[in-house]
Formats: sequence, structure tokens, C-alpha cells
Amino acid sequence: MRMQGRRARSAAAAATALWLVLLLPAMAVSGRAVKKDGPRRWAAEPWRGRSALDNGLGRTPPMGWNSWNHFQCKIDENMIRETANAVVATGLASLGYKYINLDDCWAELNRNSQGNLVPKASTFPSGIKALADYVHEKGLKLGIYSDAGTQTCSKTMPGSLGYEEQDAKTFASWGIDYLKYDNCNNQNINLQQRGQEDPATWAGSVGNSWRTTGDIEDNWNSMTSRADQNDQWASYAGPGGWNDPDMLEVGNGGMTIEEYRSHFGIWALAKAPLLIGCDVRSMSNETFAILSNSEVIDVNQDELGVQGKKVKSKSNLEVWAGPLSGGRVAVVLWNRGASQASLTADWSEIGLNPSTVVDARDLWEHSTASAEGNLTATVASHASKMYVLTPK
Repeated sequence: MRMQGRRARSAAAAATALWLVLLLPAMAVSGRAVKKDGPRRWAAEPWRGRSALDNGLGRTPPMGWNSWNHFQCKIDENMIRETANAVVATGLASLGYKYINLDDCWAELNRNSQGNLVPKASTFPSGIKALADYVHEKGLKLGIYSDAGTQTCSKTMPGSLGYEEQDAKTFASWGIDYLKYDNCNNQNINLQQRGQEDPATWAGSVGNSWRTTGDIEDNWNSMTSRADQNDQWASYAGPGGWNDPDMLEVGNGGMTIEEYRSHFGIWALAKAPLLIGCDVRSMSNETFAILSNSEVIDVNQDELGVQGKKVKSKSNLEVWAGPLSGGRVAVVLWNRGASQASLTADWSEIGLNPSTVVDARDLWEHSTASAEGNLTATVASHASKMYVLTPK
């Protein structure tokens, strides 16, 4: 499922900083600074990465759609309009998927005589402002892509280096709501000036989410490794700023339904942005069932905003968990092994008193059972079970 262009872009991106996302209230861009904290007990402490800088946006992880994972550079305004239509018609918009995001390759290679970015005439002849107006009329928001270097990662359009304020004003004039800002071809600017590595430790001052991994690919090994890499930065996420292990591959064809369900559940638990990466105009019923699971989405969008994390791992049998509002706990029992296995989450591992009795809601089976002391389930290979535990 991966074209040569994607592999080339991934190689280029691996040598650069991982991107930031700015959510934009009429382009009044600001952010939330993050200080580096030591390890903390997620079940007991509130998120501590707060500061006076706060643009009031991204109180829960962004949800929407992005063009790159499925289409790469093969994008045009008609496809974007059709995607916006499909997000509304399928009911995805009503579930929270609000952002329709253009990725790389939307602009001409050269700026105009005034130094402004220009939409590619062959693919966006009506212009980005008209596209934003169309998306807004649907009740959705439009996102766009740029780069902190001289060219974007695909090298098919200019980056914003030296044009930052001008490009920000351009995006504002078009009505852009979301900026994905990459860092390819950045001319090796001093790291102290640019802040390149470990973006979770610094990016909260300038963005509402930040990449914690390299580009995801549509296969099991890539997805699981991105989950693990993202997990180490859990203490830096919270309302206003989120760790991003990259966009969703659900529905692109490289994994099984069970693997995609695990992918979606772990991203939801980890409070990652939920950015659909498939063609929603032609997605299967199975893909839609995963992406539209409102109970899993509710975990991701929980107002407490604490990133769930891996709390136990042995022989590819893992327990991931995190607190939710109202004293509840979200739990994923994840079998990353090659055969069916029994997994158990003990209350002491997930922040509950051993004597607590809970209603355990299975978010994929949509059923509820009572449990005390621990939760045990038989889980197929590469599959997962996801629960919300509500103390009685």
C-alpha cells in the first residue's frame, strides 16, 4: 500500500523534526508551554504541563480526516469536497470528525510575484478560500499543510522558511482552521533555535499536538512500534496539547480487522488525535464500524484528558489503562502474540482498590458485566478487548 513517494518522504522526515499541529481561531496562533516533569502516577495526579500560554483550543484530541495516508500527492478539490460530503453523510461528522485536512502537494512549486503560496492550478483551480467556504458550509473545518524548511517533504511545493508571517496571513485570509507544520529541508538550523528532537518536551509552547514517532505505515509492525514510541511521552499530554503517534491507517487494507480494531482502540486510549486516513467515500462496513464506535471515541474525548499507557507487558501480552472522568478507568487487554491467550488486568495495576466492584463495559461487544479485583478475558492473536470500568 505504500508508494515510492511515501517511502522517500518518510526517509526525509526521519532526519528532521516531527510535525506540529496548530488549531487556529481566526489564525490567532498561540500555544501551551510544557515543562519536563519526572515520572508520575497517572491514576493519582492531574496533568502538570500547564502554563499561561493557552489558545483555548484542543481541549480534547482533534478528530477528522487527512489526505496523506491513502492519497499521498494525488489530491484535488473535487476529491476533498466529496470527502467532506461523505464525512457528513455517513454520520462521522456528528461523532466528532470535524477537520478535513489537506496534506502535502496542494500548492504550486513556485510562489507568485508577491511571494505568496499559490494553490496548484491543475488540482485546486477554484482556490483554497473557495474550498474552505465549501467545507465550512458543511459544518466542518479545513486544515492545511506547510513546512518549516525551504521545501515540503515531497519537494513539490515551497516551505515557509523565511515566509512564516506571510504564510500565516495567507492561511488566515483563506479561512484555514488547522495547520500541520512539518520540518523537512530545514537547512540544519541550530537545534536550540528550532527545537528538533523530542517534541513532547517543547512543542506545547507552539502547537496543540506534536508527532512523537516517525511516519506510520499500514502494517502491524509499524503500528505497534508507533504505539510503543508514543507511550513514553504520556506525561506530556493533556487538554490543549496531545502526543501524536501519526494518523490512522484503519481501512487502507494492510492489516486485519482485529489489528485495525487494536490500532483504533490504543490510539483512543492514548488520547491521540483521531485522523482518519482511508478513503471514506468507499470504506467498507467493517471499517466504518471501527471508526464510528462512539464508546471508543468517548474514551478518546474524555474531558479528564489523561493519556492512557502500557501498565503491564509479558510475552507480548499487554495491559494498557488510563483514568477517565467520574472515577472510571479505561482498559485495553492487547494480545500482540501469535496465538490466542488469556489476559488479566489486576485492579492494583490500573489504579483501583482491590475490593472495588465495577461494571465492566465491553466497548466492542457493547455488553456489561460485573467484576471485582481483576478483569480477565481470552483474546485472539493480534486482537484486543477494550473496557470502561465504572465503580459501583
